[in-house]
Amino acid sequence: DGAASVGVTASQMQQFQRTAVAVAQEVVSPERRNFLIPCAPRHEDGADAGCATRFLGSVGRLLWRRPLTAAELAGVVQSADTTADHLKDFYGGLSVALEGMLISPRMVYIIDRSERDPDPMHAGQRRLDAYSLASRLSFFLWNAGPDDELLREAGSGQLETAAGRAKAVDRMLRSSRLETGVRAFFDDMLGYDDFSVLAKDPLIYPKFVGDTVPDAREQALRTIVDHLLVRRGDYRDLFTTRHTFLSPSLALLYGVAVPAGWTPYEIPPDSQRVGLLTQIAFLSLHAHPGTSSPTLRGKALRELLLCQRVPHPPPNVDFSAITNPNPNLHTMRERLTAHRSNPVCAGCHRIVDPIGLGLENFDGVGEYRSSEGGSLIDASGTLDGRSFKDAAGLGQAVHDDPALPACLVSRLYSYGVGGPVVNDDQDRSILSYLDARFAQQGYRVPDLLRTIALSEAFSQVSEPPAAESAPSKTAATAAAAAAAGAAAVRRVAKGAAMQPVK
Repeated sequence: DGAASVGVTASQMQQFQRTAVAVAQEVVSPERRNFLIPCAPRHEDGADAGCATRFLGSVGRLLWRRPLTAAELAGVVQSADTTADHLKDFYGGLSVALEGMLISPRMVYIIDRSERDPDPMHAGQRRLDAYSLASRLSFFLWNAGPDDELLREAGSGQLETAAGRAKAVDRMLRSSRLETGVRAFFDDMLGYDDFSVLAKDPLIYPKFVGDTVPDAREQALRTIVDHLLVRRGDYRDLFTTRHTFLSPSLALLYGVAVPAGWTPYEIPPDSQRVGLLTQIAFLSLHAHPGTSSPTLRGKALRELLLCQRVPHPPPNVDFSAITNPNPNLHTMRERLTAHRSNPVCAGCHRIVDPIGLGLENFDGVGEYRSSEGGSLIDASGTLDGRSFKDAAGLGQAVHDDPALPACLVSRLYSYGVGGPVVNDDQDRSILSYLDARFAQQGYRVPDLLRTIALSEAFSQVSEPPAAESAPSKTAATAAAAAAAGAAAVRRVAKGAAMQPVK
């Protein structure tokens, strides 16, 4: 569910290299070189160390998210010069050097460097250096490397002052790039990578067409961005809002007509479509290819949104009551009741089914239905003692559950610092503070982002020098990480501490 380090497979590295080759060739192409390369060589049929130094030093600072050392810059310029002389092509040499920089561990990995001396205010802690702090801020808020201005603030020392850091964070929060960062976080947190393998039976669900999957993902992310950033709404209201956006492919499942493109849409007050849980993304992603699944939906709600761990089913479970049910059992509620008669299954299903059954008015692709097998659907249930009668009531119960905002706080903090919450005294103290501030701020996510980014914990690392290690099995990556003085990290939104359901 979370990681503080990550490796790259051989096939992924091949993809990186193919992309790097394509990018480098585009940069030096005749159509773009005059715009992207700030100098021209004395002769195009050989090396020009001066022009190569000027270009590679400038672009390397952005790619590696810090200025290159003299030795690093000399190495990449030597690569460009040697290749240019061999090919008798200055731009060919520049392309090869740029490709090498693009696939370097310094580019591929986020490498946290700490200051040489421990934090004098916090025993056992070390602070990120200014350039690592700039990277941590930019990947947290923008899901991208730092821009020129943030790197200049790191280099001048402004980022290491409270006022300078606050100024930088406020600028980043005002930027349009914040939307990219928020989309990336929720895309990760809600497990939308699973859309790449989502399949539905076309005979059962003919309305689930080719555009439905990307549009379902986009609908959820548009709703999130609009509610949290444009409207600056209460995070909890994402689960009760009736405002969303529709495309023609989604409108087919919603049973309404909309023009081409994306259209703002207000769901009627008598509809059961309320909040994220009743959108096509959640409903279709957490269901089977040919049926709905209260179990999968309840499990996803607990684990993704409430940070509660649901135990895995024991081996050799008999699923015949579900997969080959008694024909007299017309609804999923009746089939699950029969399945829970097995005491081995009852424990887990007791904590997920009463939630997921609240969404049973929506089939396996999220289309509304009032009956199943000729019987009216009963969508009532409970969430940790809170009863509800339908999907709208479930949305309100989720809205009111204190675990909902606490889970977001934990996930955002984990995402920001690049590793899972370990649930020790220090992390619990930090999360308790962030929880309280989030509530005081009206559960507004931009304010929470600012609180996390400006907290002392955000800029601290605890690895002592002797424990610093590399994230990858490759010698090159190991050398880079060892030289950097800290482990490379990948931001994982699912890295929050997961509590068992009681």
